[in-house]
Amino acid sequence: MKSEPGEVSIDDALAAPDQTVAWTGVRNYQARNFMRDAMQPGDGVLFYHSSCAEPGIAGLAEVASTSYPDETQFDPASHYYDAKATRETPRWMLVDVRIKKKTQLLPLAELRKMPELGGMQILQRGNRLSITPVTPQEWQTISRYLLKK
Repeated sequence: MKSEPGEVSIDDALAAPDQTVAWTGVRNYQARNFMRDAMQPGDGVLFYHSSCAEPGIAGLAEVASTSYPDETQFDPASHYYDAKATRETPRWMLVDVRIKKKTQLLPLAELRKMPELGGMQILQRGNRLSITPVTPQEWQTISRYLLKK
């Protein structure tokens, strides 16, 4: 799951109650569907910092809730407001994410050097999704790397 550090960084999440943040503001249907349909409490999350000087994985987290409506879609003052969304038929969902461990940054350039991650969705040319699935093998490769540091 990607987040711009200016929006929500891993340090912001660590400072939050229970080290948990609501993953608000996702406005891509495929990324929304991953949260709504595929993510379950306890699932692992790679907390990725994007759109910053050095993008990369900043820590390990877990899904802390089932999906529920993103309240920002209903707030006209929010940058994420959606006039077509209603409480009866919300368009945008989110999950809560709980930080498990802040790690040394694993930069995007390092991820690209790992042959075991050659097929990883986030590393594919043109990928712009903020949320992408990770295979068990990709998770193991990255976890081993992060936890040995």
